[in-house]
Amino acid sequence: MATSEQDLTTAAGRELALELAAAADVIHHCLRQLSEDQVWSRSDESMNSVGNLMLHLCGNVRQWVISGVGGAPDTRERQSEFDARGSVSKVELLSRVDSTVHEATEVLHAVSTETLLAGLVIQGFETTGLGAIVHSVSHFRGHVQEIVHMSRSILGDAYKFRFVPKTPEQGAK
Repeated sequence: MATSEQDLTTAAGRELALELAAAADVIHHCLRQLSEDQVWSRSDESMNSVGNLMLHLCGNVRQWVISGVGGAPDTRERQSEFDARGSVSKVELLSRVDSTVHEATEVLHAVSTETLLAGLVIQGFETTGLGAIVHSVSHFRGHVQEIVHMSRSILGDAYKFRFVPKTPEQGAK
């Protein structure tokens, strides 16, 4: 079976979009367990809250994928993502994440091979379309793991795991 460059591009875009969606599901899982105050709590004033990380993820994906690769205007105000202090509800934060992932998915499903290989400058960094997407998706997943850790730290033993192995193949004893 012959595979074209565009077939590979389409498959890569689909898989990267699925990865963003799976990571967003983990955020939803954590936020269902946290109160409004817990979403904005900080272990120290110099540290971020879950809410700040969610705003930051939206800003990054919007700048790198939706704007950088997709061509939408770049309106990011990065520092405001970290300066926010409880000003956005859980519902609104989740809506922003979902909207951002949806828009990025549209870009990823429509991306061409030429766009993946094209040179770009985003946030002062020289990259390619593919480089921008890989950067943003891995950045998203990394901060999602931080949100999981923060949620576990906040909730302690009350934290409910999303996946618990049930069979030996899954890792159960």
